[in-house]
Amino acid sequence: MLILLRHGQTTANAQSLLQGRIDLDLDAVGQQQAALCGQFVRQHFPHARIVSSPLVRAQQTALAISPHVEIDERFIELDYGSWDGIAMSAIDPAQWAGWRTDPHFRPPNGESLVELDERVRPALEELREEAMEKHIVIVSHVSPIKSAVTWALGTGPESTWRMHLDRASMCRVAVTVRGATLASFNETGHLLPVG
Repeated sequence: MLILLRHGQTTANAQSLLQGRIDLDLDAVGQQQAALCGQFVRQHFPHARIVSSPLVRAQQTALAISPHVEIDERFIELDYGSWDGIAMSAIDPAQWAGWRTDPHFRPPNGESLVELDERVRPALEELREEAMEKHIVIVSHVSPIKSAVTWALGTGPESTWRMHLDRASMCRVAVTVRGATLASFNETGHLLPVG
């Protein structure tokens, strides 16, 4: 099974800023979220392989699970280009609408959703056979995880705008000889206090 884990909170996403390639640490809330994710994964998937985006926030979340983390550049966040670090509300409404309707739309100096799929999907295909036999946790970001979900569903990037992923949420993709199946989406129960 593939377990797709979004990293914990940073100061940028707490303020609703686009945070593509900005390389920020987890904030205090994000560190707590990462610790809870780590406890859950170690309990339920004790021998899982851990793969992470190279960005610090993802690596910190992954290291809360295990000191043995593999980095795969293909799971890095979407490149927002010139929009990196700005509030979503500051983007021109016409450009935002264009982005939501055209998967080939590229933010200025950034990357399109189609280009994102072109790097994420081959990475998933490489993990497919192993994921039939063992658990693989991929610690990544909202856009690559949505790309992985569309891969499992057999849809395209136009579906990503119809999904919401919380920080430190988890999605599970079961992989069998018959293909990939989305087993769960946007799980957050592991972040709730116990007792």
